[in-house]
Order: sequence, then structure tokens, then C-alpha cells
Amino acid sequence: MNNAKCSAQFVKPRRRTRIIQCVYVVGFMDLFGVSMIIPLLSHHVKALGASPTVAGIVGSTYGILQLFSSTIVGSWSDVVGRRYSLLTCLLLSALGYGLLGMSTSIALFVLARIPVGLFKHSLSICRALLSDLVSESERPLVMGHFNAASSVGFILGPVVGGYLTEHEGGFYTSSFTCATIFLLNAGLVWMLPWSEALVHRTDANFNNSTSKVCHDNNINNSAYHNCSHANNHHPVPAAETGPGSRAPGKYQGGLRWRKASLLQPAWRQLSSVGSKIHMVASSDMWDLFLVRLLMAIAIMLYYSNFSLAMEERFSLKPKVTGYLISYSSTLGALAGFLVGPVTKLYGNNMPALLLHSTMLTCSLILLYAAAPNVWQVMLSSTFFAISTTIGRTCITDLELQRGGVQASGTLIGAGQSVTAVGRVLAPLLSGLAQEFSPCGPPSLGVVLALAAVGLLLIRIPKWNERVTK
Repeated sequence: MNNAKCSAQFVKPRRRTRIIQCVYVVGFMDLFGVSMIIPLLSHHVKALGASPTVAGIVGSTYGILQLFSSTIVGSWSDVVGRRYSLLTCLLLSALGYGLLGMSTSIALFVLARIPVGLFKHSLSICRALLSDLVSESERPLVMGHFNAASSVGFILGPVVGGYLTEHEGGFYTSSFTCATIFLLNAGLVWMLPWSEALVHRTDANFNNSTSKVCHDNNINNSAYHNCSHANNHHPVPAAETGPGSRAPGKYQGGLRWRKASLLQPAWRQLSSVGSKIHMVASSDMWDLFLVRLLMAIAIMLYYSNFSLAMEERFSLKPKVTGYLISYSSTLGALAGFLVGPVTKLYGNNMPALLLHSTMLTCSLILLYAAAPNVWQVMLSSTFFAISTTIGRTCITDLELQRGGVQASGTLIGAGQSVTAVGRVLAPLLSGLAQEFSPCGPPSLGVVLALAAVGLLLIRIPKWNERVTK
């Protein structure tokens, strides 16, 4: 009977496709704007009179803030809903980049990086939104396309930023252009048909709950009751509200839908965020997060001294090295479109796909470290871009499978925090490894990737046992 009630409210495929395509545009514009600024930051902070040490400290501000805020903001998006959390992140990021365009001193530069470091999580929330909209079987395909769209923006942004920089006041023009892009993104997010998105979320979650594959996510799912929601309703996971909660709402697939959840008292929002983070921290997902950390560091070590190693090992000019990096980045963007077909080829067996992509990545890092000529480096770069793109999508999908879409924002944010730890550790490890050889960083990356492969070989049989129970 409930199924019949919901079937009358299913979103038409065309409307759902429009919503997803709008999210793709948001991802493209996001990284397009950011990549206009990133290559110019170090030059600008030095132009403001900062010493190399001060420039390094200032540059690390963003990474440190991201490390601590990723999980919190992701969890907050689970509490107040994707719409308001995404709008908040986009608007405050626009403020940060606008301040960056007015930075005429080191102090103002640091001040401008604070809102960006704390709230530049729009891509993570977009991924959580996509996981809300689609079924589990569709998720790898949609995530792959989103990553591809974002990567294209990251490739094109530096071209426009470099062009603007050639003119007087180029950095400030680039900063204000980036801020404008984030404001446009916020307008696009505001105009999204959120009522249709929520109805489809209900449909997708219902299909997931009736799937033959059950995931051990340690979250109690409640019965499916009703699909009818107003435009301003937002999902609040059941983990936030105990059985005795007085707040009115309707349960579906472990979710409680509450009106105007953004207007909850601050203490209640903080309590909900804390409980969700505790839920993820106490879950049995340490193995997935450890694999993510090991592979993140291994991949960063591969790229850490790439230009210097090419010059020392093969006397390659920086211009040619730049072409090689651009070639690899382009392949990485296009590889996003391969995620869906490859996932189908594996029969949606994400653990096996993650294991094989990790093994391939490990082999390619070893091939690069031992490469006797540039052509072998080019060969390794070709398949490295593909394997890492597939691996990132696999690890995210497995985190959502194990933890459940009810806490998708928290899970994706936690994954980004783990990656941020890798960004902090990788430069240190790279510097130590370079003391021994130009091939030291990728060689260390091979060791870490092998550790990830070993961990997967041990843990995947246990994951399969849980699924079959």
C-alpha cells in the first residue's frame, strides 16, 4: 500500500537528470574558479613581502582548517539539509575569495583564507547530495561523471587565470572572478527544484532498502511510511533523534524529515553533529579510512617531486614536464566516464574493484620509480591517472555502503579529513625520501601502496562475510 502511494510521486527521469546535471555544473564551476587562484597564491603572498618560511606557514593555514572542518561541515549538512549547508559554503567561500581580491597585506591574506578553509566543502556536499538522489547501483556512474566534470574545470581554470594575470592587477581580477563564480553557483543551487530532489531521494532510499544486498552500517532503519514532503523539508538522520523525541516528522529509511531544520537551536545542531561524528568514529570502518590514508600519501608522493625528478633523471625541461602533467590530468578527467562501465563489468563488486585498482596503482608507481626512460614514465602516467580516478570513486562508494547514506555528509567529510592528513604528511615524507634519491618518494609510495593492498587482502573476506549474513 505504501509502495502504491509512493509510485504516484516518482520524479520523472528527465527532471531527475536535470537536477543531477545542475550539480555537475556546480562542480565544474567550483574547481574552475578555485584553479584560477591556486597557481597564483604563492606568487601573491611573496609579492606582499612574506619570507619563504612565512609563506609556507600561511600556505598551510588552508590545509589545517580543512583538516578539522571537513567532517564537521559534512555532518552539519546531514543535520540541516544539503540546500542550506551548500548555500552557506558557497556564499562564505565567495566572501573569502572576495577578501582575497582586496588583500594588500599578509594579515588580510590570512583573514581571507579562514572562511575558505572552514567552508570550502561545496564539492563534498555535492557528492553527498548526489548519493541522496540516486540508488546504490547508479552511484558509481554518477560520482564518476561528477568527478570528470570537476576535473575538467580544474584543467581549464589555470589557463584563464594565467591569461588574466598577464594584465595589470591580474591576481585581484582573478580573485573577484572566482568570487563571482561562487555567487553564481549559489544562485544555481538556490534555483534547484529541491522538492523534486527530496521526493526522488525517498524513491532511491526505498529501492536501496529493498535491495538484496544488506550493508552492516550499524544504523537502525525505521519503517517506510510516507513520501509526501513540502518544499522546505530537510532530512535529519534518525541517529539525531531518539525514540522519545517530540519533534514532529515522518520516518523513511532511517531518516526523519523535519520542517525548517536550519532553524533548530544551535545547541541541538551541535549535539546532532557530535553524535553523528561519534557514530562514524566508533564504527568499524577504520580499515577503509586507513586504506584511503595510505593511498592518498602514496599518490601524493608520486607527484611530490615529479618536475624535479624528471629534470634530474632525464634532463627534461619544465615545459615538457608541464605537458606531461597536463596529459595525465586530462586522462584523469576523462577516466571519470569509465567508472560506470568498469563498475558494471565487475557486477558492482566494489571491494574487488578497489583491490585491483590499488594493485594497479602500486605497480604503476613502481614502474615510474624504476623507469629507465621518459616513454616508460609516460606509460605509467597514462594508466596511473585512470587507476587513481577509479580507486577514489571506489573508496568513497564503499564508505557510503558501509556507513549508510543517512550519514553521507559525515562520511564524505571524514574521508576528506583523512585525505587532508595525507596532505600534511606527504611533503614531510617526500623531503626525507629525497635525501636519499630522486626516486625516494615514489619508492616510499610503493611501500605504502603495498601496505594498502595487504590490508585489503586481509579485510575484504571479512566484508564479504558481513554481506552474506
